[in-house]
Amino acid sequence: MDLTFSPKETAFRDELRAWLAENQPDVEPLDGGEDAHYAWRRDWQRRLYDAGWAAPAWPTEYGGRGASLTESAIYFEEIGRARVPFAANTLGLLLGGPTLMVWGTPEQKERYLAPILSAEEIWCQGFSEPDAGSDLASLKTRAVKDPEHPDQWLVTGQKVWTSGAQYSKWCMLVARTDQDAAKHKGLTYFLMDMEQDAVQVRPLRQITGESEFNELFIEEARIPDANVVGGVGNGWKVALTTLMNERAGLGFALQIRLRQLLDDLIAAAAERGLLEDPRYADALAELHVRCESIRLLAWKGLTDAERYGQPGPEGSLVKWLWSDTNQRLTELAVDIIGPEALTAGTPWSYEFLRARGNTIEGGTTEVLKNIVAERVLGLPRLKVAA
Repeated sequence: MDLTFSPKETAFRDELRAWLAENQPDVEPLDGGEDAHYAWRRDWQRRLYDAGWAAPAWPTEYGGRGASLTESAIYFEEIGRARVPFAANTLGLLLGGPTLMVWGTPEQKERYLAPILSAEEIWCQGFSEPDAGSDLASLKTRAVKDPEHPDQWLVTGQKVWTSGAQYSKWCMLVARTDQDAAKHKGLTYFLMDMEQDAVQVRPLRQITGESEFNELFIEEARIPDANVVGGVGNGWKVALTTLMNERAGLGFALQIRLRQLLDDLIAAAAERGLLEDPRYADALAELHVRCESIRLLAWKGLTDAERYGQPGPEGSLVKWLWSDTNQRLTELAVDIIGPEALTAGTPWSYEFLRARGNTIEGGTTEVLKNIVAERVLGLPRLKVAA
């Protein structure tokens, strides 16, 4: 694994770093609630888009820069280092667009890719259900042909933990179209228009006070044949493409953000004279080692993707260790910062509360441990007695 950048990669980094230095986002709004904050992120994405920085990894024919995997990693590291917000349409940029590039028809690519890039149309992901979270193939949402309109599907079911659904125009939705086929084979991948009365969005308020996630209640929503991606009954393979892209880029931004939080905490400890206390010094040193391990693991995953054409199962380690380390860091912050870290409305209280969900979202720690055990260590699968 060579962490030395080539002249081309260094030039890419320097160009992006200079642009970010000269084009800071507007001041984050303190009033207006979540809607104002989301509009702020959307405006920022449009500025990135106008400058050609919304999705540099996309091929040039779709509006990107054709960046290499290493340049894509550099992009997310620099975005994290500059402490600018993520683009509003993150799911469209990282999941929806790349999935369409693999499975979409020419007509679908022509229709959907440009509005994803410009944030004109926001996307969400309709995979998880109340009884189908980690086991996606167990989903129960059904899609049947409308007998009166044979070119349309009627979809009924429920989705949950749908990030950004309240702002979305399109949903990457997987539904069961063949009740008699094996559970992995009876699925179809759809693009569902969220702006219809048959789709109801119910926000789920978190402990932080935000409604980042939502439930979807779908009662005979209409989806035309033209919005099937990858063919009827091929939804599992298309969904795997989406899932493979899910953590490909964000891991680099997250590890940079973790490093920044640790630096902030070390500075706070120094201000309070706590660095001379071996209890705090040892705890901060351990977090430093973890941050460096996560950074190197993220780069190893990139090396694997370049060598084998796709991320390896070791990538689960990055998310697992990041989740655990971020929770440890925010818990230590409570001890170092004091009451302010538990006072509503303060930055550290938000970090502490938001970290509670890290070991659930994006793959639970339990599931990730099973992946590492089976696919990295080669341990046998756990057999549950009947």
